[in-house]
Amino acid sequence: MCEKTSSSRPRAMISRSALAASASAAVDAGGRIADLRRDAWGHGVLAIAHAVTGAGAAAVLVDYAEEAEMLRLEGIEAVTEGAADIDPSLLYGLPDVEGTLRTTPVMRLAGRILSTKPLKAGDAVSYGYTHRAARDTTAALITGGYAQGIVRALGNAAHVEIDGVQRPIVGRVAMDVCVIDLQDAADAQPGVDATYFGGPGPAGPGLARWSALTGLTIAELITVAGSHAERGWEA
Repeated sequence: MCEKTSSSRPRAMISRSALAASASAAVDAGGRIADLRRDAWGHGVLAIAHAVTGAGAAAVLVDYAEEAEMLRLEGIEAVTEGAADIDPSLLYGLPDVEGTLRTTPVMRLAGRILSTKPLKAGDAVSYGYTHRAARDTTAALITGGYAQGIVRALGNAAHVEIDGVQRPIVGRVAMDVCVIDLQDAADAQPGVDATYFGGPGPAGPGLARWSALTGLTIAELITVAGSHAERGWEA
């Protein structure tokens, strides 16, 4: 399973409905300034700025004077100093360390199936053969690897969601791809979405599991992954 692709990056899909609801909930919970540093934690500063100020925030905190000026041209008050006091977990729909979500995740990080391959019991996958199939099954190569923030510690420990069901990541995570065990979904076809975290399904609070496995904060994980993905929009 060594297929190469020019489109190996996962997609950071921003939900319009989740963004509107989360921005309103965050502003209603209190505070005046929203933290939009590091490109709004990987979500895209302009869209988040419009949503949160449209919900009633007084200003947004950004990294650079150029960003602040760009936002002022959009009619948005932006600052580069001071502290943000709007809850970012509510704004971005992030889980707490226990995996509890108070608002729907704004970002869904999704790879896609590139190819599938039958495995016999005992067959190994990925570098170093850290995983061998316990039974006959089907493996899938999916887009997204450690170069895009799919941290190597997630191999043999985390899952992706396909058609509403969690499937395990098996073997070591490679630079641009990783392997999953399709289990009883052997008929899954190339092009099908594989959600790493976010969305309305069981992968929604997945960042909590990632944080526990890697020792990184949820903020660090989503910012890196979102910044290295192809950004898109969904309902």
